[in-house]
Amino acid sequence: MIFKDVLSNSNSFRTFKTVTHCIFDLDGTILDSETMYHEVIKDVCAKYGKKYSQDLKGRMYGGTDRDICKSLVKELGLNISPDALESELEQMCLKALPRAPLHQGAERLLIHLRDNHIPVALATNSTERTVHKHVEARPKLFGIFHHMVCVTDPAVYRGKPYPDLYIVAADRFPDKPKPCKCLVFEDSNVGLKAGISAGMQVVLTPHRPLELRHARKATLVLRNLLDFQPELFGLPPFADTPQLNKIRR
Repeated sequence: MIFKDVLSNSNSFRTFKTVTHCIFDLDGTILDSETMYHEVIKDVCAKYGKKYSQDLKGRMYGGTDRDICKSLVKELGLNISPDALESELEQMCLKALPRAPLHQGAERLLIHLRDNHIPVALATNSTERTVHKHVEARPKLFGIFHHMVCVTDPAVYRGKPYPDLYIVAADRFPDKPKPCKCLVFEDSNVGLKAGISAGMQVVLTPHRPLELRHARKATLVLRNLLDFQPELFGLPPFADTPQLNKIRR
């Protein structure tokens, strides 16, 4: 389906609730790293003489490294254990992913929320080691987050599509907002399921073809974060143009 048709159909007749806190996914939402990530997976599979097909790739989007590695070993019959594959994948990602560019509108939105004293957190299926590399590459940008919750956090029992990451992220704000007061920003169906299961509204910015049945579950579907209107959710509106507000690393 053409993306504009998905937008018009999924966003029709929507109602939005006022929020006080925002929680962001990382890969594919803030960083344009999903493409790089799946290229790394493709290279790993090729190393073991296997092809990472488009069909398999589509089913892996948004998953944890652990779940992806288990699936790859099982479906492709890789001659390596899931644990060893996960370790190899993580080492390659640590080198590649911090070079990923920011998605359109992500930096502008984060700065806007910071300047208007809206608490923000990060909730990601990435490991703590990987996120640490991103923080090293962009310390000022990641310094905007009040806290960051990774899939390897001891308090997180299951990664997305389960709600654990978002529930823990909300609970770590000092004022412990109710889930309905938290707005989630996601790019994948896996993340969408996690946010909804946590009882939160979800703004979805998909970068792959999205079926209407999935889009309808989101609170709002956008082309990118430049199109986000904070006032729809009771947040302060932008006072600048999308070209403004840049932060140095």
